[in-house]
Amino acid sequence: MLRRSRTYSGPVTDHFDGKRFYDPDGVPPKSLSQVLRWQFDRNGKRSRWPAWAPSPHADAPPHRIDGEAVRLSFIGHASWLVQTGGLNILVDPVWSERVSPLSFAGPRRHNDPGIAFEALPHIDVVLVSHGHYDHLDIRTLSKLTARFSPRVVTPLGNDLTMIDADSKIRAEAYDWHDRVTLNEEVAVTLVPTRHWTARGLFDRNKALWASFVLETPRGRLYIVCDSGYGTGKHFRRVAKQHAPIRLAILPIGAYEPRWFMRDQHMNPEDAVQALQDCGAEAALAHHHGTFQLTDEAIDAPVHALHAALDSAGIPRERFGVLKPGQVVEI
Repeated sequence: MLRRSRTYSGPVTDHFDGKRFYDPDGVPPKSLSQVLRWQFDRNGKRSRWPAWAPSPHADAPPHRIDGEAVRLSFIGHASWLVQTGGLNILVDPVWSERVSPLSFAGPRRHNDPGIAFEALPHIDVVLVSHGHYDHLDIRTLSKLTARFSPRVVTPLGNDLTMIDADSKIRAEAYDWHDRVTLNEEVAVTLVPTRHWTARGLFDRNKALWASFVLETPRGRLYIVCDSGYGTGKHFRRVAKQHAPIRLAILPIGAYEPRWFMRDQHMNPEDAVQALQDCGAEAALAHHHGTFQLTDEAIDAPVHALHAALDSAGIPRERFGVLKPGQVVEI
């Protein structure tokens, strides 16, 4: 897992300089010295999560959803099962115990996936947003490949990471703004997001990262797996280019300390502003409560989200928060 993999090569673009990807509207990721400052200069500010925080829910999804309905099952962290238009689609699937290059160290689960792996229906498509270990989980992708052999749609360069680890993974790599037809009723477009990616010390931003706009019979879903807020330009661009948005899935966790996380992870107040910027009818929260990646308490994102919604005069029910295993249908 720690060996060097092949990296993307291609023409220079407005977000690829020939060696590394970058966000023209963003900022570079933090330096190693800043990472070390965060890790070793916390002064007891890191909240202690409970060793185990089980969800009372567990989903047993149907084989398929035909017709116009969309069924979304929250698996945990940034992992979802979306069933619509006769397709079963997983987003950033992680069933592993840890999100780390090491099996014995790194952030560990604090609750089980909302769907047992054995209870999954046949998976047709997997969307993987970028290469960080809490989003691109090779162990899970290999298990899915062995059982279902799904298409795996991912931004440029992440396909090489997958195929180098398991040549049977059916990875397809696309650039920002590429639209991918999944069947006659469903398509996905990769859109820019304010983030970065790496798997080790030597491959920073040598693959691309993206959010997804998923076209379904019920309307468009805007799935933001990881993002900072910045000036909000990315969210307003999605509103301009892909409106109307029926539902946004927005991250609300892994945001403290702000000096370190602001440029890569939204806090709940940012997420509420992102909802307003993208113009979605409603939102669902994720990227919280399963893996402790940063310093805030396990329940802090939900409390802060409710406070931000109240402050903005937005009904709490417009921005829902699920526990793993809970389901929403639209």
